Parts: sequence; C-alpha cells; structure tokens
Amino acid sequence: MKYDIKDIAQANKGRLRIEWAGKNMPVLALIAERFKKQRPLAGISIAACLHVTTETAVLVQVLKQGGASVALCASNPLSTQDDVAASLIRHSRISVFAIKGENNKTYYRHINSSLAIKPDITMDDGADLVSSIHHLPLSIHRNIIGGTEETTTGVIRLRALEKEGKLRYPIIAVNDANTKHLFDNRYGTGQSTIDGIIRSTNKLLAGTNFVVCGYGFCGRGVAMRAKGMGANTVVTEADPLRALEAVMDGFRVLPLIEAAKLGDIFVTVTGDRDVINKKHFSLMKDGAILANAGHFNVEIDTVALSEFSKKRRRIRPNLEEYLLPGRRRIYLLGEGRLVNLAAAEGHPAQVMDMSFANQALSVEYLCKNYKKLENKVYRVPEVIDKNIARLKLKSMGIKIDQLTPLQKKYLASWELGT
Repeated sequence: MKYDIKDIAQANKGRLRIEWAGKNMPVLALIAERFKKQRPLAGISIAACLHVTTETAVLVQVLKQGGASVALCASNPLSTQDDVAASLIRHSRISVFAIKGENNKTYYRHINSSLAIKPDITMDDGADLVSSIHHLPLSIHRNIIGGTEETTTGVIRLRALEKEGKLRYPIIAVNDANTKHLFDNRYGTGQSTIDGIIRSTNKLLAGTNFVVCGYGFCGRGVAMRAKGMGANTVVTEADPLRALEAVMDGFRVLPLIEAAKLGDIFVTVTGDRDVINKKHFSLMKDGAILANAGHFNVEIDTVALSEFSKKRRRIRPNLEEYLLPGRRRIYLLGEGRLVNLAAAEGHPAQVMDMSFANQALSVEYLCKNYKKLENKVYRVPEVIDKNIARLKLKSMGIKIDQLTPLQKKYLASWELGT
C-alpha cells in the first residue's frame, strides 16, 4: 500500500479522534450498516481529494465497507490532520497522500498519486482533482464513470467546464443538496470559522466591528454566529438580492471600501479573488484582523499585503503580523487559507454527517446509473436528499407529520380552489 504522510506513529491518537467523530455521525453509520451487507461499491476504485479530517476518515471507511478501494489526498495544504492520515493507513489500510503544511509542488504530486489507482469515480472538494484530470490526455482516465463535488467553489468550476463542453464525465454537485448547503455551509462554516478565529487570536468578539464579505449560505452562517457572539456585524456584497437579504436579516450593509475603515475583524466568504486588496489595506485600522473562509487562498490579496508591508513576523500559531507604513499593523490568520481548517478542526461531525451521507449515496447512485447520465453537472436526486433528512431527524429522536392521501391529492391537483 502506497502512502505519503508526516508520521505513522500518530496513528493511535488519530484512531481515537476518528472514533469520536463516528459517534456523532449516525446517518453515515446507518449507511455503513447497509453497505457492509450489500457491498454496492464492490470493485470500484475512488480517488478522493478532500480535507483529511476525522469526519472524512469516517466517510472513506464507509466507502471501503461498501466494497470500494480508496486513495485519499488533501484538498488544501493546511487542512490535513496528520494523526488522522496515519490512522487511516495503519488501522483502515487506506492509501493517504497528505501532509499538513505541504507546499504546492507536493500538493499536486499527492493529487497525481491518488490518480495512480486509475479511479472509476472521483470525489472532490474544490475541483482540483477534476481540474488535474482535465489537463491530462483523455486516454489516461477514459475509465472514469462519474464524480462528486463537495463545495460551491468546485461546482462553479465544473459548471464552467460543462458550459464550454469540456466536462469529460458526469458529476453530482453534492454541495447543491439541501441537506448539504442549508446546514454544512451555514451552520458548519459559521461555527467553525468563529472557532478558527478565536483559537488563533483569543480575542473577545463582543463589541468588535466584524465584517463579513459575502452573504451566500457560508457568509450567512458566519454573520449569524458573529452577531450571536455580540459583534457589531457588517455585511458587504456585490449581489443586490443577497445584500437585500442581509438588510432584512438585520445586518448593516456597506461597500467594502467603507467597511474597511470600520472593521476590527474581516472574514471573506465569496469564492472570488482579490476581495480584500491594497486599497482596503491602506484604510484599515491598526490591529485589523483578516481571515478567509472561502475555499481558495485568493480572496485576500496576500501578495499585495506582503509587498505593502515593511516587516512580517509570526505572533502565535496561525497568526502573522504585517507592519505597514505609519506603523499600522494588520494580522492575517492561517496564511489566508480556510481559517476553519487551517486554524481549527473544520465543521463539527454532526453537520458533516449529512454532507458525507450525500457523498456516499451519490457514489452508489453513480455506480447504478452512470450509463444513463451525460457529461453534465447534476444535483443530488431529491429522493436521496429527503431520505438523508428523514434519517437525521430519526437519529435526533424527532418525529414529523405525515400528509394524508387527501392532502397529497390536493397539493397535486389544479381543479380544487376557493
């Protein structure tokens, strides 16, 4: 079994942490029970480019229980939990290519290592794996029958490929499932981003001016949690509908050029590049803190920040100080990468339970239906989405109402009215 990790001696520590995550993922546990009996993924090889966390470990173990062979690499150079990588190799016999803090050269070497298993299915978080495949000759990975994508950023990239007619195989946008983006993006990103900021700075959020750049589901989650911690929360947006939503949700909405003068803490959650740049740095207060919760480290222009600063030093783990002209200081968290994974542990297991249930069931769906699918980006089938919601409610001990036959008929008809 091939692998490339930091330290196999951390395996026992990782095993205990994976066990704890598994106890908080009851939907995935139910899927695992069925997968062990039915083996719906028997003979399938999967290349997975995901954040190497305890929750991901639970997912890839379930895929293996379903009969698949899996090779896992990191989807972000700073998101790997090295003890988890070690445990997956020693205790689960799953190939892992991931080291926390790896450079870009190693990052892409690890992606290529995961592709060496000649996957039938790809599983992506940000579409770097799929992008790498699409830069290779078509003949090399002709056997791929489908893939899944976890993130908003990745889905945007894949839809661009589809629009240009270049997408080579069908991909299910797990991110677009209601049981993913309504919960993972909002509640998971909200809590874990705040967690990363507090771990990095140990700052009190109450009373601070907290600027959230972007009001998609991830941005909503961050803004909601910051407000709940007592921060004076400001939202910046380029989309008029989202900006209007933020206003109606009770947030102050400003252009970023104005918010730059007011903010104590800034979080980018847009999926776009250069959101915070030199013109904003020049207006910020002494001591302003910058964090990114978008997938790629392009939302804060860190190159411009380095060029603009006179001196740079590390103050705490995941916190760097940049000394600017006029002796103003700006602090950058997690090198501008995903702060919730670079500086914390990512989303709680309870919310990743639904996201990764979508991944497991989408892979099963692809195995059964790939011959019927075109080279397009598909939503998770509604029957899977709703089933996951039912299983999650059941695991929480919550019961809901059932429609009567007459009510179902009424909702499906056009004849009945006033």
